Amino acid sequence: MMKGTEASCDMRLLYSFFNIHKNLVRLAKETAANNGLTMPQFSVLMMIAPHKKMTQKILGERMFMPKSTLSQAVESLVKAGFIRRRPVEGNRRELELILSDEGEAFFNDLLSQEDGVAKCFSRACHALSEQQYRQLLEAHEVLAEVLKKQGEIKSC
Repeated sequence: MMKGTEASCDMRLLYSFFNIHKNLVRLAKETAANNGLTMPQFSVLMMIAPHKKMTQKILGERMFMPKSTLSQAVESLVKAGFIRRRPVEGNRRELELILSDEGEAFFNDLLSQEDGVAKCFSRACHALSEQQYRQLLEAHEVLAEVLKKQGEIKSC
């Protein structure tokens, strides 16, 4: 493939990712708003819920959001009863965030809402054949690993 054509194809794929991201963010914002959450609250809940618990430090590293925004989102989720905070055993300065039973029920409700981001994405995935799905997942894993390595060596 010629260099110009290769760059053009790379940009088409990059724009495809941008388009998917834009639509997922739009759906996530709608899901959050329809359930009385801000996007930071929704994002924190979506990050913690699958793991049931996570330290606030690890959450911060994964969220890429300002510390003050993260703290406000966590505090409001604690007040709503969706997560609990407790000091990490052996390190009382670090906090562990634990999904409460109410938080788990709320999270499961978010996942089951027909017009929510999870169901909308599921319907989009089901538009793919099994082979397309597997190939897409494999391709994403390769791209994610290459991008992760490039980020580690700061070559981009």
